Amino acid sequence: MTNPVPPRDRTDQPWRSEGAPPPTPPGRKMPGGWGGLLLTALAVYLLANLVLSFFNGRNEPTIAYTEFSKQVTAGNVSKIYSKGDAIQGQLKKEAKIPGTDETYTKFVTQRPAFADDNLWAELVKDDVTVTAEPVVKERSFLANLLISLAPMLLLVLLWVLIARRMSRGMGGGMGGFGRKAPPKPVELEAGKRTTFEDVAGIDEVEGELNDVVDFLKNPQQYRRMGARMPGGVLLAGPPGTGKTLLARAVAGEAGVPFFSASASEFIEMIVGVGAGRVRELFAEARKVAPAIVFIDEIDTIGRARGGGSGMGGHDEREQTLNQILTEMDGFSGSEGVVVLAATNRADVLDPALTRPGRFDRIVQVSPPDRTGREAILKIHTRQIPLSEDVSLGQVARTTPGMTGADLANLANEAALLAVKRQQSEVSQTDLSDALEKVQLGAERPLVMPEEERRRTAYHESGHALLGMVQPGADPVRKVTIVPRGRALGVTLSTPDADRYAYTEQYLRGRIIGALGGMAAEQLVYEVVTTGSESDLEQVTNLARGMVGRWGMSSRVGRLTAIPGDVQQAYGLSAAPATLDAVDDEMRRIVDECYIEAQRLLGEHREKLDALASALLQNETLDEEAAYRAAGIPRLAK
Repeated sequence: MTNPVPPRDRTDQPWRSEGAPPPTPPGRKMPGGWGGLLLTALAVYLLANLVLSFFNGRNEPTIAYTEFSKQVTAGNVSKIYSKGDAIQGQLKKEAKIPGTDETYTKFVTQRPAFADDNLWAELVKDDVTVTAEPVVKERSFLANLLISLAPMLLLVLLWVLIARRMSRGMGGGMGGFGRKAPPKPVELEAGKRTTFEDVAGIDEVEGELNDVVDFLKNPQQYRRMGARMPGGVLLAGPPGTGKTLLARAVAGEAGVPFFSASASEFIEMIVGVGAGRVRELFAEARKVAPAIVFIDEIDTIGRARGGGSGMGGHDEREQTLNQILTEMDGFSGSEGVVVLAATNRADVLDPALTRPGRFDRIVQVSPPDRTGREAILKIHTRQIPLSEDVSLGQVARTTPGMTGADLANLANEAALLAVKRQQSEVSQTDLSDALEKVQLGAERPLVMPEEERRRTAYHESGHALLGMVQPGADPVRKVTIVPRGRALGVTLSTPDADRYAYTEQYLRGRIIGALGGMAAEQLVYEVVTTGSESDLEQVTNLARGMVGRWGMSSRVGRLTAIPGDVQQAYGLSAAPATLDAVDDEMRRIVDECYIEAQRLLGEHREKLDALASALLQNETLDEEAAYRAAGIPRLAK
């Protein structure tokens, strides 16, 4: 399995880094802001007063002189101290203050001036110690002053400490919007970095990136020949093909620090913050050069400029892009820093970004072929115990078009199924069921009326039968009338080998197969239902591509009348007359294919009934059972 992406150390730091030497750790912001600071100060103040009150203890009680005389007469006084008529003392045993529930051992009393008792004789007789030091010791004035100021001193100390740490963490910017302190790179454990051993299925891309790895490892050899380090490499391809993994593998293979960020994380509402973060990112990378900076989804900020400006004529996105252009090849320069970027929309990038000197190479990362899928499955199942009946080659054969991310998800779903079924190993059945869940959707516990269930069986049988009888059509892998996802039934057809170009005959066959469900329902029941919604969407997209993009209509001609960019307005791509011709040709092709679908199903009505009957009985038919039920031999691969 691949290594996880390293986490960010700070939320205001829009990048992650690995393999870089850690600098002196910066300060951190006070969690909770000013509200948290005030609550903390209040808690410290209350805690300090509570502790001080505990150390202060209780004040010694003042008792009546008659009570004192009574205790002396009873022989319960151990020692006394007298200064003038004021007397302090301590009892041998705890006594109770008259009229209250309070007890005491130490006490303070006052001898009346008119008292004419024989106090000294009583004290001598009872062996009471008359001390020269006070029994109840008083704290000095300085101690009392320090104790009274202690809570305030603690508050001031806490305030100063937090203010210093916040100022270091914020860098003195305007309320935290200014320049941030240098980030603390994340250092991964030794031996945990991603290398080309963790990448499979895209060997041709790996070969192009090997030049960058060799340049980073041996820059002097290239400099002797007058070759310069490439400024940047753009990885373009569909989502899930492993572009981010490739970038990390290049850095891990070369053994250089790797800084990664998503382009959207540079953008802020405050104009200029994104450009400042770009400058800081490249400054950190130059400190540890040679290094690699990876910017994911660069089309977020790298779109072609001139399409409008932000508020007040300032556009934060454009300023951030301009700063990236300057850092890559401009007055500042990024010596020793190679920039890798990933996008699935390379066609919308600004020309200044893709010119030589900025992104010198554009590497297309495509979905893997059959051999590549098998290699990817081996990587993603390294930590998964597989049973002896598992054939990763068979799984790779039935997963054309899947990317590395799709295959990783497939392996994980199979492992989850094995755990749910309380197995110790993942079997071929687990992989097949996981593939069905990924491709067809999860089963729905839906109870359909018998008549609707029968109509669904004919609908799916129409799809499957046309896939069986048409020459060159993709083989039928599975047919089911078990509701999955949004569909009441599913027919799965995949090619035996990967396809990279499609003929007009093949695309017409795809349209005929997609219309098979509607044609079967009309043939058997003479009705049209809403169950063909997704089929018609597929038919429309295929027909539109054939006529408007791929030149498969003699009336429209060999031109592109419909843009490939879905975000471009459909009506602005061609003249109204051309668009009308596209619509007419689309309708002609679909009508011809529908008539052909009805003809084929009418000719093979017995096979259609047999296939529908088998579906009603078994609900799900795999490839072999479906062909056997229809009575059609499986064509050679």
